[in-house]
Amino acid sequence: MLLAPRSSEALPAAHDRVYRGLRARVMHGQLAPGQALTLRGIGKEFDVSMTPAREALRRLVAEGALSMTSSGRVSTPELSNERIEELAAIRALLEVELASRALPRAHMALIDRLQTINTAVGEAAQRQDAVAYIRANLEFHRTLYLRAQAPAMLAMAETVWLQMGPTMRRLYAKLQRREPPQYHRLIIAALKAGDEPGLRLAVRSDVTQGLKMLAS
Repeated sequence: MLLAPRSSEALPAAHDRVYRGLRARVMHGQLAPGQALTLRGIGKEFDVSMTPAREALRRLVAEGALSMTSSGRVSTPELSNERIEELAAIRALLEVELASRALPRAHMALIDRLQTINTAVGEAAQRQDAVAYIRANLEFHRTLYLRAQAPAMLAMAETVWLQMGPTMRRLYAKLQRREPPQYHRLIIAALKAGDEPGLRLAVRSDVTQGLKMLAS
């Protein structure tokens, strides 16, 4: 009689573990644009049954991280140039506002942390490690935006990052970066100086320039 409750309690935990694992892989560019995902493959990889795998996929499809055809085929999205430009515009609106709200709380501890993360971005670039580069780059932005104390706005920004993960991997391959984005240094300098116009410009340039190159 005690086994059924434990089994029913395990299902949400399994679903959440699969969801979080797949979500991180999509966001960090570990999956290529158009890469197909199957319930069987996910179940084997995460050692779960079909049900938690299916629920995790449905949740990611609802967030725009994955696409599902009418036949039920699930894959990472392949974004059109128009969609890339739309998401870049959303990033510019959201992230510039988040950075602006974070500025009054940007004390030296935060600036030091951003410099450390940016060093990790550069190291990943030197190694030509696309996944580590994307992960550290997003950590740089998220660390700054957390200081904005605007959780709803940050959640919207993360949804955009999630939709763009595979595309960011393609962008990295195109640009062949070997150093941190130049605008990260400008962001840090603006934070040190308390320069809100400079900060807004640096963030807007950072989140749009590369995507515009990909769409061109």
